[in-house]
Amino acid sequence: MWGLDFSKIDWAEMGTASTDTLQMMGYATLFTFLIGLPLGVLLYTFSRSSSAVLGWVYRILSLIVNIIRSVPFIILIVALIPVTRAIMGVSSGVEGTIPPLVIGAAPFFARLVETALREVDRGVIEASHAMGATTFQVIRKVLLPESLPGLIAGMTITAVTLVSYTAMSGMVGGGGLGDLAIRYGYYRYEKEVMIVSVIFMVILVQVLQMLGDRLVIHFTRK
Repeated sequence: MWGLDFSKIDWAEMGTASTDTLQMMGYATLFTFLIGLPLGVLLYTFSRSSSAVLGWVYRILSLIVNIIRSVPFIILIVALIPVTRAIMGVSSGVEGTIPPLVIGAAPFFARLVETALREVDRGVIEASHAMGATTFQVIRKVLLPESLPGLIAGMTITAVTLVSYTAMSGMVGGGGLGDLAIRYGYYRYEKEVMIVSVIFMVILVQVLQMLGDRLVIHFTRK
């Protein structure tokens, strides 16, 4: 149909590429959450502080976050090759793609965390402080629980973004479905490989979005 011959696809290689994409996205999502969540909390806390020192710290952190977010990922992954090699020992493949993915996505998620925390009712926060709660207690017992649906939605958006980042990493030998689509679909004109790779990534994005939406609905109803 339409001149397509899917029999030429190496399904074993397609399976390996899919597994590589899942590994890159899984590890990157985990470390993005571990780095981006505290960073977002710090951005929110420092922006609300009356301290001049913390105000300057917020401006510096905000500037760094904005600079990293403004760099296109395909450029970022090339620029970070020395850093990636120092951390992972390699600069390509699944292992060599994870650090740039995390560095590129963590600031993005941090901003989503900051936005979610800003949406928490100020009255609840002030009431907690009035009852003697420390800043850490307010963050742990008020801010994070109250903003949980927004945090989950932000993590879902970030995970979906990471899927597209893994595809772009294929331009520089990052592995996964993006690498497969570029090597076979672009350089060798095997459009069947590109079509199947795109379909797999679309399915992955749909599954991530569906799970994220279900979790948001679940915690919103609580």
